[in-house]
Amino acid sequence: MPPNRRRSKLPKPRLQLRLTFLFVGLTALGLLLQYLLFLAALGNAAVEDSGDGTQLVVAAGLLAWRALVPTALVVLPITFAVGVLTMYRVAGPIYRFEKFLESVARGERPRDCRLRRGDQLQELCGLINRATEPLRRSSAPPEPKRELEPAGRGV
Repeated sequence: MPPNRRRSKLPKPRLQLRLTFLFVGLTALGLLLQYLLFLAALGNAAVEDSGDGTQLVVAAGLLAWRALVPTALVVLPITFAVGVLTMYRVAGPIYRFEKFLESVARGERPRDCRLRRGDQLQELCGLINRATEPLRRSSAPPEPKRELEPAGRGV
């Protein structure tokens, strides 16, 4: 497998899903606004109708739902997919930074941190490389790897 190939569908699931649901929520609010505006317009048309208008108001509600449901079935999944795909370019680099810094913290000397072409946070990657270079290039032997004690056990 190539070194820059994505191994996980969602490298930072909590971050990616939180921001994706933000996109979905905003889209749902937009759809709700569409519904309310459509309903208000049809209600105004019913009031201006020469007849009683009650039947038109009932029909307007059904028409609004018939417009909202197909729109929601198309727009919400597209927004979700775009949100997840967009977040790959941010969450993937954050995941890479974490793994890189964990290896430096363990005393390993990893090569420079690299991101895929098109990923966001390229400047931060360069800064992390410059900041960790003295640790990674030192001539002193690396510290032995220590296993962390599991949480909850007393020393």
